[in-house]
Amino acid sequence: MIGISDVRAAGQRIAPHIVRTPTVESPGLGELLGVPVTTKLELLQRTGSFKARGATARLLALDEAERAAGVVAVSGGNHGIALAVMAAALQVKATVVMPRAAPARSIGIVESTGATLRLTDGMGEAFALTERLRDEGLTLVHPFADPDVIAGQGTVGVELAEDAGELTDVVVSVGGGGLIAGVAAALHALRPGVRVWGVETEGAEAMSRALAAGGPVPVEPSSVVTTLSAPTVSPLTYEHVAALVTEVLVVPDAAAVRGSLELAEHAKVWTEPAAGCLLPAARQIRERVGDGARLGLVVCGGNATVTDIMGWAERFGLR
Repeated sequence: MIGISDVRAAGQRIAPHIVRTPTVESPGLGELLGVPVTTKLELLQRTGSFKARGATARLLALDEAERAAGVVAVSGGNHGIALAVMAAALQVKATVVMPRAAPARSIGIVESTGATLRLTDGMGEAFALTERLRDEGLTLVHPFADPDVIAGQGTVGVELAEDAGELTDVVVSVGGGGLIAGVAAALHALRPGVRVWGVETEGAEAMSRALAAGGPVPVEPSSVVTTLSAPTVSPLTYEHVAALVTEVLVVPDAAAVRGSLELAEHAKVWTEPAAGCLLPAARQIRERVGDGARLGLVVCGGNATVTDIMGWAERFGLR
């Protein structure tokens, strides 16, 4: 298990390279949900998501042989962007494997960094190709199955604990589970009375299915939210979530897209559906906890274009 000392050590290493993002109350979301809401604005992080934290933590932990070999990462978007950008900044050669369905903006950013980009037909194929490249000698920077990465993501939880007012419940999006594992570890140590909830979208249910099965199981991602579409969680992230997270909720893709529109309207922030899914989950938590709820939302990223969101909104008949 990742401990608070691991997270704090990662925070010291990465501090010169990342942004301490704002933790702010949102009057608009408070009015919308009927209880106080605090947002941790990781969409303002370098590379547009929290992923820069974990990628930087792992890159700074490379030994000389690993740096010389170069690194490889698999991603539905944000981890690939973070690895490519931060590897270029730290002068490490990077290869990024992504599904062709990943957002065009994400693919373009990876290409612009000078990283080698490999595209596959789906996330399952992307993970398989990444394993082959690792076998050929590249050093894997896994998006979630890595203690350094989880510790880096956990710095979000440290900042939230230090900067937020009273909280009863914190809501975190779940793909492979690296973010929620790190945040839950940090909050367990620093705010032990706070409940941590996860949220997935239908068709990207790797963690909730793992919890139901008693361990990681393979899934076939079908959600439009590719940044949450891991084909399985890792034993490490599963262990943290099983021990430290109250529950992982699952919401429809359409609700996640509507959540992005509501965040734009009520919180004045532009998010991807991986963050938009926080709002339908927050409504469920609000109903279950009651009027005493004090919600914290980890707004994980904003790497979606207007065209992306409007396309999904039209697809789901949203206004």
